[in-house]
Amino acid sequence: MSVAFMFPGQGSQAVGMGKDVCERYASAREVFDEVDEALGEKLSETIWNGPDDRLTLTENAQPALMAMSLAVVRVLEKDKGFDLAAHAAFVAGHSLGEYSALAAAGALRVSDAAQLLRTRGQAMQAAVPVGEGAMAAMLGIQLDKADELAKAAAEGEVCQTANDNAPGQVVLSGSMSAVERAVAMAKDFGARRAVLLNVSAPFHSALMAPAAAVMEKALGEVEISEPRVPVVANVVAGPISDPDEIRRRLVEQVTATVRWRESIGFMASAGVTTFNEVGSGRVLSGLVRQIDRSLATAMVGTCDEIDALVNTLGA
Repeated sequence: MSVAFMFPGQGSQAVGMGKDVCERYASAREVFDEVDEALGEKLSETIWNGPDDRLTLTENAQPALMAMSLAVVRVLEKDKGFDLAAHAAFVAGHSLGEYSALAAAGALRVSDAAQLLRTRGQAMQAAVPVGEGAMAAMLGIQLDKADELAKAAAEGEVCQTANDNAPGQVVLSGSMSAVERAVAMAKDFGARRAVLLNVSAPFHSALMAPAAAVMEKALGEVEISEPRVPVVANVVAGPISDPDEIRRRLVEQVTATVRWRESIGFMASAGVTTFNEVGSGRVLSGLVRQIDRSLATAMVGTCDEIDALVNTLGA
């Protein structure tokens, strides 16, 4: 059985995530402490106790989700004797989850990942004034038609594919008026339904260029090592390992499409049959099932789920 480990993106956060794991395992608590120290604040208190609107802030949700995922990885490796490099064919993460994947693979230190994600969240939020950008999910439409729709709706403004999540689930991002036009035109291009998303900025669009510039500087100041496990990058939907390319792709990722459907397809074609979602939620598992129903998925975010994984794969 060939397995991959995947790490969730924004929207999977939940108040209380990781609390049970930290109560049982000191190694998990160490990760949250490292993140708190790196950020100079008790983000862990917000993660475990809320309020939800504070945790949902982009600058908090991004490092919080990474902390949750890496706490699980730390327990697997330190307490369960589980060697990720020995068991995983690939790791991958959705948007911010790519930072979690890189940290899990040893390419980034947890503290550096926390600081980068705090910077990323703040920069993405600051790139576009609230109300000037939007994102919308196009359901029942394939990527080529979604691209055609985005071009037709742009009318000189920014409108582009932000996420190719699964067959029939594509997210567009850009200027508010352009995305609203795309929603109105969606059925003409074959979409079953179009839904404006409750997000604070037009992520993964050209409007995020100021944030990409911030991340280029921040990533240039951080040490990145060659990962112990191949990391499938959002931007290329294939594995990358060279530290300089990792930096470059993380900068590109801010404005480029998250090619999740293709990433899962690549790993499946390379022989992966089971995808383990490490951290909070089950969004990615749902997408994998939409992409290919023959693929197995498992969540690894609670003490029981950690035990189940170890029992299935062995240490």
